[in-house]
Amino acid sequence: FLFAPFGYAMRAGRDSPLRAEAIGIHVKRVHWIGFAIAGTFGGLAGALFAFAKGTITPDVAWVSRSIDAMVMVLLGGIQTLSGPIIGATVFPLLQDTIMRETAFWRGVLGLVILILVLVFPGGIVGTLAKALEAWRKPA
Repeated sequence: FLFAPFGYAMRAGRDSPLRAEAIGIHVKRVHWIGFAIAGTFGGLAGALFAFAKGTITPDVAWVSRSIDAMVMVLLGGIQTLSGPIIGATVFPLLQDTIMRETAFWRGVLGLVILILVLVFPGGIVGTLAKALEAWRKPA
């Protein structure tokens, strides 16, 4: 999907909409199609969640869940497919570890995440990709 023509059009529309329009990509249409695809997957995930749990209550859509999901994406790294997956794996481990160690776990977790985002703006995957690229580069 990433290296298909639609994936290239999505990235072109994100990185430089004016250039994408200049080479003939209808950026608004590509964005709308991407939005529709994301909405379809989001709806499918919600339906599967409701099926698995058997019921949906208002506390399922609490703000903290949305913040947790956003932190997982930022922690793993944006602009990659593997970043959110890595973030969703690392975040609960980090949260559980900090919860066991201190009563002020929310503040400590927030501070740790803030430091990680400031020190590693590309997330875990972006930082690893840069390190691998620097390691592969001939001296």
